[in-house]
Amino acid sequence: SKRVLSHVAVFEVPDYDRLMYVTDSALNIAPSLEELGHILQNAVHVAHSVGNPMPKAAVLAAIETVNPKMEATLNAAAIVQMCNRGQITGCIADGPLALDNAVSQAAVLQKGISGSVAGQADILLVPSIEAGNMLYKSMIYFAKANVAAVIAGAKAPIALTSRADTAENKLYSIALAICASQEQ
Repeated sequence: SKRVLSHVAVFEVPDYDRLMYVTDSALNIAPSLEELGHILQNAVHVAHSVGNPMPKAAVLAAIETVNPKMEATLNAAAIVQMCNRGQITGCIADGPLALDNAVSQAAVLQKGISGSVAGQADILLVPSIEAGNMLYKSMIYFAKANVAAVIAGAKAPIALTSRADTAENKLYSIALAICASQEQ
């Protein structure tokens, strides 16, 4: 199969108990189902490289149920099935999940959502670059998160930063690229 390059951002969010991986917020504009599978696998490799042996991946959509009129929900359900069948390895996946159901135990309890990823996601797989880019910038500007980011899926990871990133976050991206290169 063809190799797909993708952007993986790793966030350290104040008051969040683990690293959060967001993919893809900078490279793939409107990824196909096949591309989403590669994008998730790339993020899993990055998570493994920084010590998370079995990351929990939430395949995001606006809602947590499959709706035939919402392509993101159909793709999310298919990605989960691909994980269940071993086409994507090294993670536990669930979806479709709305963002609150992916990261908040309180939201999960209030909505009655169950599953091993709900409220505990490490990886957030977004359906489009628009969703990912808005989430990325929200984490930086509203949540005051630190970030490291790489392009994964190449022969070697590539540190990729935003022009507006701090010097500290640029250094974190270089360090992440070094860690991710050890996983390949």
